[in-house]
Amino acid sequence: MAFSSTAAATAAAAFASGHRSAACRPSSKSSSSFLGASFPRVSAVRRCAASGAPARRAVAVTVRAQAASAGGKKSVLIVNTNGGGHAVIGFYFAKELLAAGHAVTVLTVGEEGSDKMKKTPFSRFSELTSAGAKTVWGDPADVGAVVSGASFDVVLDNNGKDLDAVKPVADWAKAAGVGQFLFVSSAGIYTTSDEPPHVEGDAVKESAGHVGVEKYIAGEFTNWASFRPQYMIGSGNNKDCEEWFFDRIVRKRPVPIPGSGMQITNIAHVRDLASMLALAVESPGAAAGKIFNSVCDRAVTFNGLVKMCAAAAGIDAEIVHYDPAAVGVDAKKAFPFRNMVPPH
Repeated sequence: MAFSSTAAATAAAAFASGHRSAACRPSSKSSSSFLGASFPRVSAVRRCAASGAPARRAVAVTVRAQAASAGGKKSVLIVNTNGGGHAVIGFYFAKELLAAGHAVTVLTVGEEGSDKMKKTPFSRFSELTSAGAKTVWGDPADVGAVVSGASFDVVLDNNGKDLDAVKPVADWAKAAGVGQFLFVSSAGIYTTSDEPPHVEGDAVKESAGHVGVEKYIAGEFTNWASFRPQYMIGSGNNKDCEEWFFDRIVRKRPVPIPGSGMQITNIAHVRDLASMLALAVESPGAAAGKIFNSVCDRAVTFNGLVKMCAAAAGIDAEIVHYDPAAVGVDAKKAFPFRNMVPPH
């Protein structure tokens, strides 16, 4: 695509009139009764068995959750990241579980007194504790000591991006007899395709850390599930996603979009993913051994995102397209979304 010098200059001016360049990047469902009956709030989900996952091995420990009824109240441990766009997932998952009467412990990586805890969603943890949740901080590699020997029916790892980070949690959970292990993966693991959008079963990057985790937990647990979100929006997110657009639009600043703006992406509300995770806890047998693309049922272009935000704000928006190379900016840092084929 060719850009004139005038367009480049206009784009540069658009950047100068903006406020920041924080990027929001993902940490780098086949129809069923489970979908129809259990996922009313999630826009589009498909399921599949993990491609290439090793055969399940016999588990020689007492599994607590298997003895619990599908609708029984459970004790759930959420191992939550202390940064990035996924932190808000654990927060809303906890809220969903608490509302359903489950017992919840949130283990956040790091220290309670760190500066990171001053940001959302951590600054809103009082909403969880006031509803009965327990919050602890520490190193997931030493999860047993951090939770002081407490026992759980379900563990969600919403922290690790590779096996080095998740294996200690998974191994502890298996040894402790945890009945269900859930993992928040990433839709960024798919290889490039000429036939978008991606569906479960499409080729993935075998070198991706999340892929290694999915294969490992498939071999270690009878009851496991993995969830692949792309871009999450919603109150409490500490990543600059939809806010990046609104910030410019409401201040009547031009919105600089790399390329033609026809690149497609996918966004979903964090509450939808949280309800999806909670339903997996409520119906563990239906979710067992499945991988889910946790995305909206429709993709959207970059231009479309601007128009949607402008319509929501009730303000007309000016879009300025630019060539990152011509303007001299790194689009990965200057724009909140990456060029990638979205899942479906």
